[in-house]
Amino acid sequence: MTYHNPVLLKESVDGLAIRPEGVYVDVTFGGGGHSREILKRLGPEGRLFAFDQDEDAFENAIDDDRFTLIGENFRFIKRFLKFHGIHKVDGILADFGVSSHQFDVAERGFSTRFNAELDMRMSKRNELSAYQVVNDYELQALTDIFRQYGEMKNAFSVAKAIVEAREKSAIETTDQLKEAVKRFLPSFKEQKVLAPIYQAIRIEVNQELEVIKEFLLQTPEVMDAGGRLSLISYHSLEDRLVKRFIRSGKFEGDPDKDFYGNPLVSFKKVGGLVTPSEEEIEANNRARSARLRVAERI
Repeated sequence: MTYHNPVLLKESVDGLAIRPEGVYVDVTFGGGGHSREILKRLGPEGRLFAFDQDEDAFENAIDDDRFTLIGENFRFIKRFLKFHGIHKVDGILADFGVSSHQFDVAERGFSTRFNAELDMRMSKRNELSAYQVVNDYELQALTDIFRQYGEMKNAFSVAKAIVEAREKSAIETTDQLKEAVKRFLPSFKEQKVLAPIYQAIRIEVNQELEVIKEFLLQTPEVMDAGGRLSLISYHSLEDRLVKRFIRSGKFEGDPDKDFYGNPLVSFKKVGGLVTPSEEEIEANNRARSARLRVAERI
């Protein structure tokens, strides 16, 4: 199964500062590119656990005694590491968002390029699909997700157009969704306008931001002091959560403080924001919006 080259491969794995005998986690296995690079740097005593809720990812499972692939959402990282007898790890890598494979398989419904049934589920076990969001959500709920997850100024107008279209007949495919909002799609930048609509629906279907929050809040509990987080985001909503969590251990407001006024934080940032080189963007357009942040467990 074809997956594109992993984004920021060297930079993100370098960020883990891998110890050959350490225990590491790749919470977004996908095509396995990051995992293979981690395994290259591990010695015979090292261990790597990977998570992926998408059944398709198992076709890329790595035959290596040091490697274990867990078919679950990474929001359950603590539970499943404990199940495998692991209480502390030395590093965690996450490459958030949708895999290039999910974008490229037309029937998954993630891409603006293809006509497909409205699905957008990262795991086929997920009950909520894009069809239900588009056809069942009330006007206010649709407006809210477009405003919050798509950061769209015309959220209400787009939501209203969808509600009006579905009153005539159900919106079952991505082409029908495009038709419903076509008056907002100038021909010279149709894909650019569609992208935040798709992004908002996809985030709602997969609860992506809630998953990231739940995951990040568990990382201090499962990491040893000196362990590294290496986190790749693709849009401002993800990157904002990562940045705030590293800085304050929270997603809003200032960090909590001890009796003496010292901030109670679990991580310190390592280096600055890392973005792909022009060469990488030219070779892999998906890297265009990638942002890497690295932090160390205090």
